[in-house]
Amino acid sequence: MSSKRPQPAPGVAAPRPLPGILELAPYRQGASEIAGRAAPIKLSSNESALGPSPAALEAYHAAARALNRYPDGSQRELRAAIAEVHGLDPGRIFCGNGSAELIGLLIKTFVGPGDELLLPQSHFEMCPIYGKAQGARIVLAPDAGDKVGVDALLAAITPRTRLIAVANPSNPTGTYLARDEVERLHAGVPAEVVLLLDGAYAEFVTGEDYDPGTGLVERTTNAVMTRTFSKAYGLAGLRIGWAYAPPGIAEVVQRIRVPFNASSAAMAAAAAAVRDADYLAGVRAHNRRWLDRIGERLRALGLPVSDSSANFYLIDFSALPGRSAAAADAFLKARGILARPAAAGCAREVLRITVGTDAENEAVLDALSDYVSGRE
Repeated sequence: MSSKRPQPAPGVAAPRPLPGILELAPYRQGASEIAGRAAPIKLSSNESALGPSPAALEAYHAAARALNRYPDGSQRELRAAIAEVHGLDPGRIFCGNGSAELIGLLIKTFVGPGDELLLPQSHFEMCPIYGKAQGARIVLAPDAGDKVGVDALLAAITPRTRLIAVANPSNPTGTYLARDEVERLHAGVPAEVVLLLDGAYAEFVTGEDYDPGTGLVERTTNAVMTRTFSKAYGLAGLRIGWAYAPPGIAEVVQRIRVPFNASSAAMAAAAAAVRDADYLAGVRAHNRRWLDRIGERLRALGLPVSDSSANFYLIDFSALPGRSAAAADAFLKARGILARPAAAGCAREVLRITVGTDAENEAVLDALSDYVSGRE
């Protein structure tokens, strides 16, 4: 029996999607397979090298005993855990199916047809997808080197701007805007425009001049911070994230949030993970140690690498004669290593690579050394 679905005859009416939907390219996740390799080194999606804490795993398994029950739609226990650890108001917190869903909810709430969604050139790839689905115009502001261009963002604001979404640290460079720069950006944003600070990699930042946005949220009416448990906490497979917002924004977003958008198991694991400060400190130390070592080794090879504060780094091959990001990517794949080619907003010869385990990082450094020197 044929598995092909019958197609409507030419001229026959069929359901039509909303304007702009067919112009969207589906989100492209990092590669996970290499033909002929049973277990490649996957460093293409910025997943945790060390995985979740034992406390999170224990809570996850314990939650299995109540899988016949709906999750707590109020998300009370997870909100309380986040508030306790970060010193926040639990009433301003709402959680969801990863921070990606929460970003989508914010765009759906505040951006409509004809409005403008303002993004840095380097941005989270789902943002323009959400915006275009709403019928919005996507406006991109040029970056300032490897950092988000604050001046360019401010210059791009128009009366139609409704939401500005900035990842801090930025993806794919891993660089961050210091507290003063975020404050300067917010000072130039009209009160009726939402400033969304996406802190997916906030837990990795060690700089004392960094603030993921909690201060702005508590002092203003239009700043929102989103965070995730997918990166530093190692819970990407459970899809759980949270947002911190002024009461007026939190209240209206809750009106369209699906009541059970976060599973019981995900919330239980996340609550245990956020309380395991010692494990998170170990993850952060591992990441910082390897970023420093990788940067030193790659620069010694003549490879410019971004000054990242996230759990990944960006390598620029454009200044290396006879070498390219595509060729380097192919070389790494031949060694069983998966990196990620240029991400959203990047036109340069770059590869983004996740910080892995000790052995994985050594394998990457050995492979890149061989590639640069011409050894097979």
